[in-house]
Amino acid sequence: MLRPALIWGALVLVVFVPVIAAANSPLLQWRDPLYIFAGLAGVVGMAMMLVQPLLVIGVLPGVPLRASRRLHRAVGAALVLAVFGHVAGLWMTSPPDVIDVLLFRSPTPFAIWGALAMWAVFGAALLAVLRLHLPLRLWRWGHTGLVGLAVAGTVVHALQIVGTMEVASKTALSVLVVIALMWAIARRKVWTMGIRPRRS
Repeated sequence: MLRPALIWGALVLVVFVPVIAAANSPLLQWRDPLYIFAGLAGVVGMAMMLVQPLLVIGVLPGVPLRASRRLHRAVGAALVLAVFGHVAGLWMTSPPDVIDVLLFRSPTPFAIWGALAMWAVFGAALLAVLRLHLPLRLWRWGHTGLVGLAVAGTVVHALQIVGTMEVASKTALSVLVVIALMWAIARRKVWTMGIRPRRS
């Protein structure tokens, strides 16, 4: 009983501490509510990226694998909405800047990484919708590759920005997101899918 409680407690802390820290950032004191919403949507989306790999491999205590996979799809949809909210909110506060980012001509490197992450999230979601119409091997490799790009882009995007996210909590979240993804890839054996062993 103690171990599951500790696991859930640690996960809640890792997910919510960066969000709470960002919401209490002094940099938000004079910001427009729409800008604040957009920024927090990005932080929430990053936190979801930690939960997603754990759900797909079914390692969260007390959650059966079938229910875990259903939650994975639901959180994936919520992640898409969070990314959309992040970008749409920034668009409404500064359309020219967002246009430059979407066209990959922004002078700030962190914006380019954010754009890569956004398109990768949307691409992974599209493959999820088309899953039943794709060969399993193509689905696994494509989805995993896009998720990997989304995680890499998001982590670099977050670490390069000097903004509302508190440094220690966003660094810890970034490391854990990468570890969770690598763990899921290793558990699922994605890159060996469909490869037959050689006969001696």
